Amino acid sequence: MRLPPAIIGHAEEVLREILRFTGPADGTLSRYFREHPRLGSRERGVIAEAIYGLLRNKSVYTSFSESGSGPAMRRLTLLGLADAVGVDSLGGLTEEETAWLERVMQIDRSHLPVTMKANMPAWIWDKLNTRFGEEQALALTTSLNTPAPLDLRVNAIKGNREDVIASLAQAPILAEPTPYSASGLRVIKKPSIQNLPLFKDGTIEVQDEGSQLLAQLVGARRGEMVADFCAGAGGKTLALGALMRNTGRLYAFDISEKRLAKLKPRLARSGLSNVHPVVIAHEKDAKIKRLSAKLDRVLVDAPCSGLGTLRRNPDVKWRQTAEGVAELNVKQASILASASRMVKPGGRLVYATCSILDEENEDIVNAFLAEHADFTLVPASKVLAEQKVELEMGDFLKLYPHIHQTDGFFAAILERNK
Repeated sequence: MRLPPAIIGHAEEVLREILRFTGPADGTLSRYFREHPRLGSRERGVIAEAIYGLLRNKSVYTSFSESGSGPAMRRLTLLGLADAVGVDSLGGLTEEETAWLERVMQIDRSHLPVTMKANMPAWIWDKLNTRFGEEQALALTTSLNTPAPLDLRVNAIKGNREDVIASLAQAPILAEPTPYSASGLRVIKKPSIQNLPLFKDGTIEVQDEGSQLLAQLVGARRGEMVADFCAGAGGKTLALGALMRNTGRLYAFDISEKRLAKLKPRLARSGLSNVHPVVIAHEKDAKIKRLSAKLDRVLVDAPCSGLGTLRRNPDVKWRQTAEGVAELNVKQASILASASRMVKPGGRLVYATCSILDEENEDIVNAFLAEHADFTLVPASKVLAEQKVELEMGDFLKLYPHIHQTDGFFAAILERNK
């Protein structure tokens, strides 16, 4: 069935706005769809798929769009739509456009230059190529340019994996246990789960398996005092609360009231009563100082480039800059130093990012350890064994989509000397 010709105009209009890179693509798309309520669910789905495909493969599409005729933005839009649904599904094409698209779609992309196949800004590709070598860097970028599966976390306060798998099967939604996280499920295909009773009652939460593992690395136990230092919308906070079996005290700190507001409905669904959301002005807020040397565990999921999440947010690579990462490095070091003051002797601090760049990861941790003799690095391999997670790692947790089928994550476990 052919799509109405108006789809091309809508896709072109929203693409033009997204390519200004003034804000996240998902927010721009959501707003556009709200402003155009007459677009049906199929049309919205096709536009979103075309836009995300374009953002993933922008280097290739930009090169291809230099052939053909007519306005450049329309040519880009047509390439995204043709890749999403096929040339035959597009209504409103001229004969010339149809012939051009059919010709371009037949190009063997395996013969393209490696920098084009990577579909990354040059500064990111150069870093990854230097770090991993061309073959591994290309495997990594290829996986980062592939849409992520849907991962769920089963809330242990409300259910177990086996029962949830059986319940989902009746929907019918197929899911299988994730290989590393004991509470994770990977859903086959990508169904909508917002209206499922399991979601509404807090038995399941959407959370990448890698993110679930970060919570496990914290090793929070019953009755402990714990903080999620950059809690955001609280995915890891909820995972920590469940691991603590709803006991002890769990602080969810964030500088954004708006982000913490998103935690409130999730918290209500989760059945957790041990979580205390706290808005702070900055990482040196007096509320932090009052907890000096009092906490058993602190998770610092630091603000970062987000380059490990490109499977979900492909626009990030085009919005992020090398200068922006350098500014983040200063913030990351300051946040880690401030959060460390809350850790009591014998307590643990986990520094984590969803980045794949050394300067946001090992470099920050090594600089911290050089300045803080009272902290020691605990090998990730040791902590994973403690948590009974069968995953081979060295000193740090490093997760990559092409190896572990998770988003790109980094974590270091630091223990304060007794």
